[in-house]
Amino acid sequence: MNILLRICVSAGALILAAAPAFAITVKEVKSPGGVTAYLAEDHTTPIIAITFGLRGGSALDPAGKLGLAEMVTSTLDEGAGDLDSFAFQSALQDRAIKLRFTTDRDMIRGSFITTTPNAAKAFELMQLALTKPRFDAEPVERIRRQIQVVLAERDEDPNQAAQKTLMETVFAGHPYAHEEEGTQETVATITADDMRAWVKRTFARDRLLVSASGDITPADLGKAMDQLFGDIPKTTGLNVTLPPATAPAKGKTIRVEKNLPQSVVVMAQKGIARRDPDWYAAQLDDYTFGSAGMNSRLMLEVREKRGLAYGVSTDLAPFDAGALLFGSVGTRADQANTSLGIIRDEWKKMRDAGPTQQELDDAKQYLTGAWPLRFTSTGSIAEILLAIQKDNLGIDYIDKRNSMINAVTLADAKRVAKSLYDPDGLTVVIVGPASKGAKAAAKP
Repeated sequence: MNILLRICVSAGALILAAAPAFAITVKEVKSPGGVTAYLAEDHTTPIIAITFGLRGGSALDPAGKLGLAEMVTSTLDEGAGDLDSFAFQSALQDRAIKLRFTTDRDMIRGSFITTTPNAAKAFELMQLALTKPRFDAEPVERIRRQIQVVLAERDEDPNQAAQKTLMETVFAGHPYAHEEEGTQETVATITADDMRAWVKRTFARDRLLVSASGDITPADLGKAMDQLFGDIPKTTGLNVTLPPATAPAKGKTIRVEKNLPQSVVVMAQKGIARRDPDWYAAQLDDYTFGSAGMNSRLMLEVREKRGLAYGVSTDLAPFDAGALLFGSVGTRADQANTSLGIIRDEWKKMRDAGPTQQELDDAKQYLTGAWPLRFTSTGSIAEILLAIQKDNLGIDYIDKRNSMINAVTLADAKRVAKSLYDPDGLTVVIVGPASKGAKAAAKP
């Protein structure tokens, strides 16, 4: 999954009426069997979304089987129980059930969205996929080929090549350095037995988080959770705690030569953990600096004033074992060094002076005003409730989140900027033609 886009979630076309965040009531539900979930109950539309997560993701893949988690999650819905791949997919399609499994470095996720009349069948199919996946030869080989095609395409994609090199450099020797999808060689070695063993080792209730939204009562959700997860072992003894992943204190620049008309530049330094009390100040700083789109400082300095880049941005990436602050820019090949120099200068200015009061006010206005827009679908609400549990934010987080953003003072924002932004700690990867003799491309 693209690092800079890893937080984005699509909920499909099952849209509810937009509602302000404070109108959503979240309840904690415990099933008779002891499974706990967060529920946002809403009976205005006959739609139910259930999302679950299992702590421990692709970073736990064995060294010789990188991509195993991706292979499994891509194949869980390709047949289960007495249903082969065609029959299972037909059962989903005939009832408009959207079922999905994904993985990232820190978590395995599963979700489904269904209409209320088809809920019983949706529960049945999800339960089969979790407890009796088939991993038949045909779908396993088909999924393997699909993943290998994606990997081959990424080898030729300058953005993917830059991100891969960056992660391998800043997290050298750590599981985070590995590609989530593995490599051509490791994916080729994964067998159906490996996949069955992975399910047996990974699926356990002691690492399970569940959320739900839509047209379902607490009592019905309790029964559904026991149906879905009751046959999963309470524990498998799997240790999902990774060693700390810390970016180097001293950055460096790596060039990857490719014959391209423009250069792709990505960079990263040590970031800030999601559990850090200064997270909200860091969010406001990052919005001002590089994640506000056309209104960010970097877009103003690099694109608007000088016309050097198609786009430039930053992003906070709080992985469980170690956080990063990312940056990226796509620029003319003969202007890569110039663009990078401006970005470094702005990085230093942000560290030394932080945001202005006006910038802080603008960031608060956007981040608080956009918050209710994240609750416009049944699926997105369930996803947010899962994220709240994962980060231990509390059942009242939806109501209190904006107040925590508004509580950040200018002094807070400046203090956090001074400790967060470290231009000397930037590891930079430039993918493009050699710096000498690079031909100028058309202006963006």
